Amino acid sequence: MRFTVRGVVQGVGFRPSVYRAAMECGASGTVVNNGSDVVIDTDRKGIMDVLMDNLPPLARVDSVEFEDVPYTGGTGFRIAPSGERGRGVSIPADSAVCDECLREIAGTGRRSGYPFTTCTSCGPRFTLLEGMPYDRPLTTMSRFPPCPECGREYSDPSDRRFHHQTLCCPACGPRYRLVMPDGTETFEDPIGKLAGMLDSGSICVVKGWGGMHICCNLDVLPRMREWYGRRNKPFAAMARDMDSLRRYADPTEREESELTSPHRPIVLVRKIESEVTELLSPGLDNVGMFLPYTGMHHILFSKLEHDALVMTSANIPGEPMLIDDSQVFELNADAYLLHDQPISNRADDSVVRMFGDRTQFIRRSRGHVPFGIDLGMKGDAVGLGAQENLTGCVASDGILWPTQHIGNGENLGVPEYLEEAVLTQMSMTGCEPQAVGIDLHPAYANRRFAKRLAEEHHSEIMEIQHHWAHAAALMADNRIDSCIALTVDGTGHGDDGEAWGGEVMRTDFDGYRRCAHLEYIPLLGGEKAVYDIRRLKFAIDSMNGVENHDFKDGEAAILGKMMDRSVRTSSLGRILDALSYTLGVCGERSYDGEPAMRLEPLLSRGRLVDGFETETVNGVIRTAHLFDRIGNVRREDAAYSIVYNILREMVDTSIDVADEEGIEHIGITGGVSYNSAISRMFGDMVKSSVHVGVLHRDVPNGDGGVSVGQTAIAMRRIQ
Repeated sequence: MRFTVRGVVQGVGFRPSVYRAAMECGASGTVVNNGSDVVIDTDRKGIMDVLMDNLPPLARVDSVEFEDVPYTGGTGFRIAPSGERGRGVSIPADSAVCDECLREIAGTGRRSGYPFTTCTSCGPRFTLLEGMPYDRPLTTMSRFPPCPECGREYSDPSDRRFHHQTLCCPACGPRYRLVMPDGTETFEDPIGKLAGMLDSGSICVVKGWGGMHICCNLDVLPRMREWYGRRNKPFAAMARDMDSLRRYADPTEREESELTSPHRPIVLVRKIESEVTELLSPGLDNVGMFLPYTGMHHILFSKLEHDALVMTSANIPGEPMLIDDSQVFELNADAYLLHDQPISNRADDSVVRMFGDRTQFIRRSRGHVPFGIDLGMKGDAVGLGAQENLTGCVASDGILWPTQHIGNGENLGVPEYLEEAVLTQMSMTGCEPQAVGIDLHPAYANRRFAKRLAEEHHSEIMEIQHHWAHAAALMADNRIDSCIALTVDGTGHGDDGEAWGGEVMRTDFDGYRRCAHLEYIPLLGGEKAVYDIRRLKFAIDSMNGVENHDFKDGEAAILGKMMDRSVRTSSLGRILDALSYTLGVCGERSYDGEPAMRLEPLLSRGRLVDGFETETVNGVIRTAHLFDRIGNVRREDAAYSIVYNILREMVDTSIDVADEEGIEHIGITGGVSYNSAISRMFGDMVKSSVHVGVLHRDVPNGDGGVSVGQTAIAMRRIQ
């Protein structure tokens, strides 16, 4: 008999579990990693019953294929050498160090105080993987041959490190060193010495599994902001444990579950107001918190007086997170905690936000990649995303495999990082793309890579409108074939050359129809209006015939001449920016999404009042006139009522189209849908109809999901 098992079946102790199952039921045969699957040849069918009752913690079986073939092997059972590369990725994402390993680290045995201690139930996989199948020679641990004692553990079926591909100990594995700016290196208790420096107020860099962090204690936040040139953008903080975390934030039960999960993402949690938490996330009502996930983190906190540290991705501003030891000194930190294990696949920390019991990924990366979506289609394709919050996506044999978070494509080194991540994913999955999906915008940097990829594989390049890709990502995320989608974000290149972002679209994977959109507002000076949000207010005032006092006469005259010449936007994100400025919430944008993010606490406290009703005329939802009605209304009520009435028009149009065309699902997608107040309004409005509201769960709402939508559309094209 032959069983072919597909799912997360490599790097989780799956073959050792098969071996133990065989011993329990007296089966003979072999088990082998056959590329991306596990194949079991045996003389006892009952082996599968025993195996399924005793799966390793991180394993996931998606399917078992049975073939009734004659068994010709001998007696006994063995783990055979791995076969050739298959199609698909069958390893789990990097997983936080488990409790058993932590006890070893804190104990007195040979792994006492050893930060690289892991077992088959925990540790890095993706970040150290160099190829498939998942065996030590195809990981960065190939540089560290196991010592005799580790070899005995590897060969012992009763040991939890039986066939653990990355096992090591202080005698044979990687090690940390503390490096000072002058190049002086310390190998004796480097983590303890780093703890002392951090307690004393130093700003340091630490190397982990998927990259490096800049860290400092929370007392040093003002200096950290000045040193790093990050005036207002939120920092995430790593707390020693849940008790320490509750000093700074008030997580729900569902948020606690996410914080303590093996994925260990950064979770946006309601902050407890204090001087420290306001410094962490100025003007916001939540703060990004996470818990230790590597042995190094746990050792560091055991030696640290402070109970929380700023932990932010270490990179030269605008560039990808650093993984190369030789480049890190450009950051000019006070000290560097580095190790000698290469990082094969960099991965920033994942960032999630809970909406009820639903996870919304702001950044899907370390701990949540690899991850596959089976849409029931066939073929190979690639999607290369948009420009900001880039990801790529690879489809192999019909299964979509998004890459880790990449970054903003206009920044130095990011297009190269995208190319590296996509090619790695293609290699791991055996993808030979028949189509390459790219954004409609003609100036995005990833187009050059798309052209090379298409030429090399003789594949078609598909230009896909940005918001159609958002809608397709939402459909893929919910495994549905069509919907009416509210696509709401900052901007996306439209079919008419304008900047879209407040659209009602009737969509499936074959095409879309724009049913309604928000009123166009001139972007005075183009991209300048995105950063100087006074220009948005000037344009809106001009549309309303209201005098604007934010500019001197000469500047105002120039802006007035731009009204008929500028690119126009239908973006809900820009409406939120203008509203944030008008209500005195945010005077300038210092980072992506800041004005709208600072508006969210106001929206959450507001209530609906009369006087802000709007209408749809020939498919255009009027918005500008609402600003002329703010007057003496409470700020939070004005904010809530304007947003509510705009959304009400969008949802009503969606319901009408869905009724006419017999479509069941109405969804919301795009970066604006991260706003919990807006998503709540949307959900309540759709709930009052006969239709089903859909939101994101596994694919990022924002531009990080665009590549998934592009790939799904490209797959449909090649069917």
